[in-house]
Amino acid sequence: MVISFRTRRVCLVLCVLLSALTLVLQNLWIPEGSEEQLPGKPRASEALPQYGVRKLALRLETLSSQIQALKRDNIPDRLDSLAETLQILQKDHESSMHSVQKDLAMVWEKLDTLLKRSLAGGDTPHRTPLTGMPDSEVCKIPNDPAFPLCAGKVEFLQAHWRSDPCYAHYGVDGGACSILAYLSDREDFCPSLPGRNISQGPDKTHPKEGKEEAVIRADLTPLLEIIGTGRGPAVRFMQSRIERLAGRWARAGERIREKLHHKPQAQLKVLLHPGVLAGGAGERFGELAERGGPLGELVQWSDVATALFILGHKVTFSTTLPELHRVIGAPPGKGSCPIQVPLPFDLLYTDYHGLAQLQACMGLSFNQYRCRFRVLDSFGTEPAFNQGEYSRLHGYRTAWGSWELQPRQYMTMFPHTPDNSFMGFVSEELGQGLEEDIQEHKEPNLAVVYGKQDYMWQGKESYLEAISQVMKLHGTVYQETGSPTRIPGYVLNHGLLSQDQLLELLKRAKVRSQHPYAEDFIGKPYVWTVDMSNSTEVQEAVRTILHSQVRPFTPYEFTREGMLERVFTYISHQDFCSLTPQPWPPENTLLARLGSLGESCTAVCLQAALVCEPAHFQLLNKPDTFSSLGLNCSSTSVEVNHLFPAYNERARRCSLQREWLLFSCAGSDNSHKRLCPCRRYQPGQVALCQGCL
Repeated sequence: MVISFRTRRVCLVLCVLLSALTLVLQNLWIPEGSEEQLPGKPRASEALPQYGVRKLALRLETLSSQIQALKRDNIPDRLDSLAETLQILQKDHESSMHSVQKDLAMVWEKLDTLLKRSLAGGDTPHRTPLTGMPDSEVCKIPNDPAFPLCAGKVEFLQAHWRSDPCYAHYGVDGGACSILAYLSDREDFCPSLPGRNISQGPDKTHPKEGKEEAVIRADLTPLLEIIGTGRGPAVRFMQSRIERLAGRWARAGERIREKLHHKPQAQLKVLLHPGVLAGGAGERFGELAERGGPLGELVQWSDVATALFILGHKVTFSTTLPELHRVIGAPPGKGSCPIQVPLPFDLLYTDYHGLAQLQACMGLSFNQYRCRFRVLDSFGTEPAFNQGEYSRLHGYRTAWGSWELQPRQYMTMFPHTPDNSFMGFVSEELGQGLEEDIQEHKEPNLAVVYGKQDYMWQGKESYLEAISQVMKLHGTVYQETGSPTRIPGYVLNHGLLSQDQLLELLKRAKVRSQHPYAEDFIGKPYVWTVDMSNSTEVQEAVRTILHSQVRPFTPYEFTREGMLERVFTYISHQDFCSLTPQPWPPENTLLARLGSLGESCTAVCLQAALVCEPAHFQLLNKPDTFSSLGLNCSSTSVEVNHLFPAYNERARRCSLQREWLLFSCAGSDNSHKRLCPCRRYQPGQVALCQGCL
């Protein structure tokens, strides 16, 4: 009888909860046209201040856009009335939100009372006791202008403290004292209570202060132990690559030590968390690694881990969610609370999957430590896709963007866009003896198409057939046993090859497919760019290649030494945590250029044998920059647009950038000439300016 009675009581409470939430949501989201209109009677939605927060927000956005357009078109006579309307709507919006918050607080207060009654006498969750609690008489909500959000947070927790076990873990029991203690000790929203001098907030010191000096290492055995065993095929792939190339990494470490002239670098604690390997998605990714899946990402993770370890940093490696929670100190629960201790890592290398996992378990700490994140992002994230509100309003929103990190915190596999940091990976290097062996065994008419799965070959038949008439085509496409093939019959398919087997095949090849990086930064005679739809042009290029003699060549930035040099420089100079970081690259490396209509800054700089440097946009984002470039401004505005700073020649309008996260080398249109910050770069090392090492 007791069990049955309590079950019905809990069900009743849940029903009341759902009913109350439904009523609140109905007040918030009254759909357009859902009410019956009576003659002479205004709609209910027009009579209630909280009728449609969503509709008000949309109207505010529309009016703001209209006002900006009118300003640009020099129509001031209508601006006053529009501005007045906008202010009225903003007041209505604020009034609506305040009314909604009061309604929700009242509902949750009543529900919390019911829940306390229904759970009376039951088990309570494990809690971390709050020591030194003051007398209840002093636990009044403070009215302190230095903590303007304190009262609202107390009210919120009084209603929602049971929503996540992490609050009880930190000692919250619903009472004012425990809530105020939590909000002062853990979240920094309220002043400390009398008699409590506990400070466990985030470590806000510069990550590199007070550190030991990093010493370049030669033995990679400890790194293999850190990565560990029994983690699945993806990690086994990484371990095999590290172990196979360990000797070459050690020699590269010695060379970079001499090249850097023993420049000191602080030893950092670094967490590597490939989020794509964690959880159920990680298991599927691991399986794909043995069936032609995205091995490029695993190559990059292997090389990043090795470079950091060789350079002398303390590396931690995690590939599961429980492991991630443990190493960062996440409390039990759903991720509403901050981590238990200051973040023990100076840098966190992860991917987009890992960002979502960190956000889910770090609570408020995610934003407090976001400056320490480094995101391995194969193809890069341009600023227009990174800024959340802007991407939503202008059609750039994607499933992987809108994290609003500094664009240079995204680290790419190739230098796709200068807006991000080019991390790269290591290509196989050839010794003198191996070069001679390759020249001796190279087959003059063998071409390798590097497409690991058959869908990559679809729609390219005419291009492949044109090459096949001159050369023998080889492929490395994974196929299930007994499954039908979808690649042309004139292609000799070797199936999925190991790294050693693939290298042996490439040694024999005269040609293989390339990509834009090779076109922009390598060029002929190693790279030939052709129109794939022009069979004649393709065949002529192939015949020219057949009669050419070139020695094997690896760009310096894809060697072990080049990658070590790049990672060392990033760690030494990239600072996204300080309010006033040391400028890098140095300001004197700026070379300002004015683009043509329809040109991105990436293209403008490349045409001058330079590279766009996004760190220098703030130096150009000034009114006097236009005059220094010989431009006459009839008007100057400051707006949010990823193409700005820029010049509209027809209207003689000069536009500056308001949102620094939108400084972008990418992007162009046919009405603006962009102001572009260019710089010179080291030969073979596009990520570094000349003399910046």
